[in-house]
Amino acid sequence: MLLNKRCMDKGDTMDYAKKTDYSMDMNMDNPCCENEFPGVTCPPIYECPQVRCCHREIFHEVPHIIPVETRIINHHIYRHTYTPAYSCCEENEVSNVYDNKCCY
Repeated sequence: MLLNKRCMDKGDTMDYAKKTDYSMDMNMDNPCCENEFPGVTCPPIYECPQVRCCHREIFHEVPHIIPVETRIINHHIYRHTYTPAYSCCEENEVSNVYDNKCCY
């Protein structure tokens, strides 16, 4: 039975101050390895799991459609030019003057 291998079960007869190697008494989880012989394999000791964190960057291509509307605005600008058009009018005034000095 494994209960008598615990340090509290050994009683006061064992002098722990004179003992130099405490590893045999401290290894309570695996009592097989207390008396190691050549060629004897102990069962594995399961340790606390370690968490390994791997950061990955995953790039996603997201296409965007941007509608572009073209609006054409025609500006009609009128420039007014003035060209003089000269005209001429001629008037003839006829007067009948009677001269009494004339003898016919």
